Amino acid sequence: MSLLSIAKSLRRGVIAAMHYPLPNRPKVFFDYLNLWKTKGLHYQEYCLFDFFHQKDDFRKSFLCANEQRLYLDYLNPKKYYCLARNKFLAHKILEDTGVKTSDMYCYYQPEGRVMESEDIANDLKGVCRILKAKNVEQCVVKTTESSHGNSVYVVEKIDFLENDCQFTFFNGEKGLLSEILGKAPLIFESLVKQTRQLASFNESSVNTVRFMTLLYPDNKARLMATFIKIGRAGRCVDNAGSGGNVDGCVDIETGELKYVIQFDGWDNVKDITHHPDSGALLEGVRIDNWKAIVDQVLRFQESLPYVKAAGWDIAITDDGPVVIEVNDFWDRTGQLFIRRGWRNEIRDCYLAWKKTGAKYPLQRQNNPLSKSHLERIEKKEF
Repeated sequence: MSLLSIAKSLRRGVIAAMHYPLPNRPKVFFDYLNLWKTKGLHYQEYCLFDFFHQKDDFRKSFLCANEQRLYLDYLNPKKYYCLARNKFLAHKILEDTGVKTSDMYCYYQPEGRVMESEDIANDLKGVCRILKAKNVEQCVVKTTESSHGNSVYVVEKIDFLENDCQFTFFNGEKGLLSEILGKAPLIFESLVKQTRQLASFNESSVNTVRFMTLLYPDNKARLMATFIKIGRAGRCVDNAGSGGNVDGCVDIETGELKYVIQFDGWDNVKDITHHPDSGALLEGVRIDNWKAIVDQVLRFQESLPYVKAAGWDIAITDDGPVVIEVNDFWDRTGQLFIRRGWRNEIRDCYLAWKKTGAKYPLQRQNNPLSKSHLERIEKKEF
């Protein structure tokens, strides 16, 4: 290890230690350096997940960002990952494989000029034409590659004007379609109606269950984790990135909600049993028809072999699970919700595919860890 690398490691240890009270700083310093060496843990992860006070099982099983990049660059290779990242492409593939999704009314792509399409528009006139031709009265508008609930519009009423559309949003505010259209591609989808049980948690948002699935070389999918995201009163999305939310683990076997928390930022997390706004009981509630839902989502994964480690945001409807979106590269926060890491499951799938000899030479992003460091981490058994 070079002197520069040593200096950088020591600096990371100091930064991690400074987040803790003075008496704990020496212990934190050496604890972090050990986790950097054995897991490639970033100091921000150490502090956000409070590794100093975490139980040993969580510390060992946690999958950090650097190690995750190693596995997902292989399981979800660069030449395929856009099929999940781009919501328009994902819609097309999932529809053609029988996976249940919301209906896609229109794809707005401001670049280029499409020759003829019932679904694709390049300008305001084209979007208006498609929405009117399909008699669309309500819709959800999203950017094609955003996440965390950013740039989502829930439209409850559409009035067609001479050269525009007037939208009435879920909160009663009004706006013009021309004010939404810009340089970013957009998709216009149908509203999804969740079951009465899921709506009772918080009516203003579609409260989704995240299914973390893995596809193995035998073409069988396995479920490694599930957790629920529930919005707050008056908000149309369930993401923590949109003003806080409620999260909880969903037991893989039973569908029971547990470890429910109110998440208002990393410095403001607290355990709860009921929704803070609706008052609905959450802790201990079991999601109806859980086994049938799990079976269907596993079939979804088997229909999407291009992304072998997927995070499915699923709405539970009276007709079964409906895909809101599929994520090819997800953050680590879910490990906080389920109170355990998923490193062993991801690594096991990665090693299973490695044994087949499959090669994907194009990496998606540079990993800050050296090749030798990554090899040591990959071989490490916890």
